[in-house]
Amino acid sequence: MRALSLHADVVVATSLFWQTTCTAVRNGDEAFLIDSPVFPEELEALPALLGQAGFEITGLLATHGDWDHLLGRQAYPEASLGCGETTAARLRAEPGAAQRELRDFDDENYVVRAPLSLPAAQALPVPGRCELGGQEIELHPADGHTSDGTAYWLGWTGVLVAGDYLSPVEIPWLSASGSLDAYAATLERLRPLVERAGHVVPGHGSPQPRDAALAILEEDAAYLERLRADGAGAALPPRVGASKAQAAIHAENVSRTVAALGSQQ
Repeated sequence: MRALSLHADVVVATSLFWQTTCTAVRNGDEAFLIDSPVFPEELEALPALLGQAGFEITGLLATHGDWDHLLGRQAYPEASLGCGETTAARLRAEPGAAQRELRDFDDENYVVRAPLSLPAAQALPVPGRCELGGQEIELHPADGHTSDGTAYWLGWTGVLVAGDYLSPVEIPWLSASGSLDAYAATLERLRPLVERAGHVVPGHGSPQPRDAALAILEEDAAYLERLRADGAGAALPPRVGASKAQAAIHAENVSRTVAALGSQQ
């Protein structure tokens, strides 16, 4: 796990698996952790790592309901979890789904850990704001990768936590509940925030300075247009190169886009 300070009040840790990011943000004596690393050893090390930097985590936030972003309770078992309204609704509608997917991942990869305890999450209004030590975190809707999602604008730090968007290592991924139209709308919704940001933290991959994040946004918006027009023939964003993993994601995107377009006819 790698850790990087983006601001006196922001530290980002990046997991060795899927380059999944988690972001610690503080103001005064209060600090929140947004999303989570993946491996048990990383989660066990997180309190000491952040504590040494002066971050005493008092609450957890999640950008969306995929299991690899919900593991903060394994590092901070007493902390409460907050998330956008759509994610809270997803977790209520899919009880135990994240725990089952985590067990499947652990079984497949020989990972041993305690079961994930995931009590009811506090639903936060989106768009909306939540307070952290006198400062406000802005919550912006970010669906499309999945049916749920929230991006967090940490205005006093100039950092945007984007969830599974604007990744330097992953193309846009339309999950089973995702939507090409919603994904494209989220990119445009994020654009003015990216233009104001000093750094953007994607759900997967290293934090990006503003200009690099804007370039990724343009690549991803263009890819979605090619996907709509050309399907399987759509060229992938240039930054990912020839990758079996990204080709597999593209194949999923093609299948879901064809199905969605067919249902609209």
